[in-house]
Order: sequence, then structure tokens, then C-alpha cells
Amino acid sequence: MSERATDQITLFRQSWTLYDSISEMNYMFHREIYSHITALLSQRHAGGPYSLLDLGCGNTRFIAPCLRTATPSRYAGVDLSEAALKEAREYLSGLENVELHHQDMLQAVQAADASFDVIFSGFAVHHLGAEGKQALFHACAAKLAPGGHFILVDVVREEDQTREQYLEGYLDFMRTQWTAVRPDHLEEACAHVAAYDFPETFSDLKRMAAEASLTDARVLDRFAQHHVLVFSA
Repeated sequence: MSERATDQITLFRQSWTLYDSISEMNYMFHREIYSHITALLSQRHAGGPYSLLDLGCGNTRFIAPCLRTATPSRYAGVDLSEAALKEAREYLSGLENVELHHQDMLQAVQAADASFDVIFSGFAVHHLGAEGKQALFHACAAKLAPGGHFILVDVVREEDQTREQYLEGYLDFMRTQWTAVRPDHLEEACAHVAAYDFPETFSDLKRMAAEASLTDARVLDRFAQHHVLVFSA
């Protein structure tokens, strides 16, 4: 991903009024999705202490309640936005063994000083191009503990869709369904999606995972274009 693209993503992530207004209205199905994340982490927690690396953690608004329900022995959050990380410290207050890093997510995985039982990413990986996604899968596979899971929440294209067809449908979804978002915020979000979203099909993600030796790729659930995916080490 180019420095310019990274800068634009960072600018978008700094606009937490925009992101929070969209997520609060549940237009991207955050409530349904993170109920699944709570269940997945609770299942993992029942098996004993676990560590979690969160890539593109943002302000952790939605994952923080999951962590309080199924508290990991170590949580490391990574994001390019210092503004988001500042808010994350508030959402994660009271939890122990929390680390927050202002860092590119691929570099963070590659530089991790230990393995993790769970690697999670929510609505961040689609910003990477195909090569970046493949590199991330390889990096995650290398840093997952035996039996670990890479949980990916993201938008996914249909198998017969081009990126252009996906964008046409998603932008229409935003403009017709996100009715309570301020018009200027909506256009900012649409411009961001049109310029920087590069979703893959599930079969492509499954292939990338397999090339990185991650097996048992599965769609846990989907809400329109928004998917909960699990890849196992």
C-alpha cells in the first residue's frame, strides 16, 4: 500500500465522529458481528489463557466489551491513527496486559516478539491490495500459535463480481440505506470507499490463506457484504 493511500486511510480514521456515527447506527452490522466475536473469544477463553493481536484496532469501541467478557492474558492493538489509539486507551481502561502500538499492521505482525493464539482484524484488511493481503496472511500464519485462529471481519465481493461492480452496489447501499448520516459525512465515507476499498472474494481469501498454510477457512456468518471469517493455523 502506498504512503499516499496510508495517509488517506489515516485521515479517515481520525474522523471518529464519522466512523462512530456510522457504527452507532449499525449500518455495517457491528452489533451482530461483534456478538459473534464475543462468542468466539469466549469459546477460546474457556480453553485457558489466550493472547490476542488486533490489527487495525481503531478506537476498540466494539471489541472492548468482547475483551471484558473473555479477557485475554495479553492484548496488543495496532493502528495507524494516534487519535484512535488515544480513544482506545479509554475504552480499554481497567484491562490488564494491554499494549497499543502506532504501527502499520503488516509490520506489526512481522515484528511481533511472540506468537498469538488469536489474531483479529475488523474492517481493515480490505484496504490492502492483493499482494499486501497475501503478505499479511503469511505473516499471521507465522505468528499464530499452534491451533490459533485468524478472525477476519471485513467486506467481501461476490464470486462473480468485479471490484467496480462491488463498488457500484456498495455505494448505492450507502446512499440509499445510510439515511441518518449527515450528507457531508456520507460523501466523505463514499469517497473513501471508492478510492481505497479493495475487497476480495471469499475464494481468493481462502486461496491466500491456504498458500500461507492456514486451513479450515470458513464463513461464520455474513450480513450483506460484511463477513465474519475464521482461518485456523
